[in-house]
Amino acid sequence: RPATLQDETDLQQLISHKQQQQRPVLLLILDQITDPNNLGACLRTAVAMGVDAVIIPKHHTSTITPAVAKVAVGATELIAFVQVTNLARTMRQLKDENIWIVGTAMDGDADLYHYDVPQAVAWVMGNEGDGMRRLTREHCDALVSIPMFGTVESLNVSVSSGMVLSETRRQRVLKQEK
Repeated sequence: RPATLQDETDLQQLISHKQQQQRPVLLLILDQITDPNNLGACLRTAVAMGVDAVIIPKHHTSTITPAVAKVAVGATELIAFVQVTNLARTMRQLKDENIWIVGTAMDGDADLYHYDVPQAVAWVMGNEGDGMRRLTREHCDALVSIPMFGTVESLNVSVSSGMVLSETRRQRVLKQEK
C-alpha cells in the first residue's frame, strides 16, 4: 500500500523521485469534487491510467470514506493521495517543477484530440456543477475541452477524467514509438 501523502512536502518528494527516474509525472487534481461516488470512480480511473498522485483541496470536497473506498474497489490502497490547504499554491509549486497544469473546460482553447499533451502534466478536473473555481482556472497553463458529439452538454467528472488520462497515455505511447 502506498503511503497516503500528508502534505505538499511528500508530494514534492514523489515528484523528485519520478524526475530522478527520468519518468514524466502524471497527476490528477480534483477541484472540489463533492460526490463520494465520483471521487471513488476518479481514483479507480487514476490507478488504471498510472497516475502518480491525486491531489484535492482539504476543504469543500469529499475525502476517503468507506463509500469512496467501496466505489474505488481497492484503488484507495494503490494510489498516492494528498489533500492540500491551498490548491493555487500547490499548482504554482508544480509549475516550478516544470509540470504543466492543464484544466478541462467546456470553453477550452483546444479540444482534447488536437492538444499535444505535455510529458509532465497535472490534469485539473472541476466539480460536478460549477467546474473549476476561478482561481484554480487562472493557474492553469492551458484549458482543454472534451469534444461532444451527441446531445448532452457535459460528462460526469469520472468519465471526463478517464478520457483525458487515456488520451495522455495514448499520446505517450505514440511518442515512445517514434
